[in-house]
Order: sequence, then C-alpha cells, then structure tokens
Amino acid sequence: MTTTATTPADTTTTTRRSRAHTIGVVLSMLLGAFLLFDILGKLFQPESVVEGTEKLGFSTTQATVMGIVLAGCLVVWAIPRTAVLGAIGITAYLGGAVTANWNDDAPLVSTTLFAVYFGVALWIAMVLRRPALLAVFGLRKS
Repeated sequence: MTTTATTPADTTTTTRRSRAHTIGVVLSMLLGAFLLFDILGKLFQPESVVEGTEKLGFSTTQATVMGIVLAGCLVVWAIPRTAVLGAIGITAYLGGAVTANWNDDAPLVSTTLFAVYFGVALWIAMVLRRPALLAVFGLRKS
C-alpha cells in the first residue's frame, strides 16, 4: 500500500486555490445577478428602460433581441464547461454597450467605460475560477 505524504506547502497551495475559486464563484454570481437584472429590464421593458433604450437610438424590439442574446450568453457562461465561450459572448455584448454609450456622448468614466470595468471583473472572476486561463493570456507558463 502506497501513501503519499502531503507537505504544509501543498496544503497551503490547495487552500489558496480553493479560496480563490470560491471568490471567483461568488464574484461570478454577483455579475450574473447584475446581467440577469439587465436581461429582465430588456425583456419586460419598464418605462425607464424604454426611455434609456430610445435615448441610445434603439427600438424596443432591438432591446428585446439584445435581452435574448444576453440571456443566451449568460446561460452559456453559467455552465462551467462552456463558461469561457459565454465570457467571450458577454465581452462582445459589453463592447456594443461601450460603442452605444460612446456614440451617445455619455460621460466617459462613469457610463461609457462601465462596460469595460464590468468586463474586467468578469474575466477576473473567470481566472479565479480557472487559473489555467492565465497561461492562455500569456501571464503564466503552462
């Protein structure tokens, strides 16, 4: 019978990875809740959403389509096996949000770049959930 001894360094590394993964999952849940709120607004279209959508130059029909596309991306992102593909879709969606706000001459730091901040948080959550992504980005050797 062979047993492998674990060293304190192994335990510390495992604990650190577990903690980072948990933080990534919690951050993902918060970001997902925000996106779900955005989806519901686009699908049920309360007056404030209709006004904001029209101000950006989109019709309510286009807002519905945006909500459906974002919902699809969110579902794909929520599934661990396809999360990277979902994150890419959400990132593309956020690029459209930056473009729409830029075109509307919205305030840069507080409004236009909000989608960029959100996208960065999304990818931080992804890396915390899957540290191997750092190698894909060239930030760590594989």
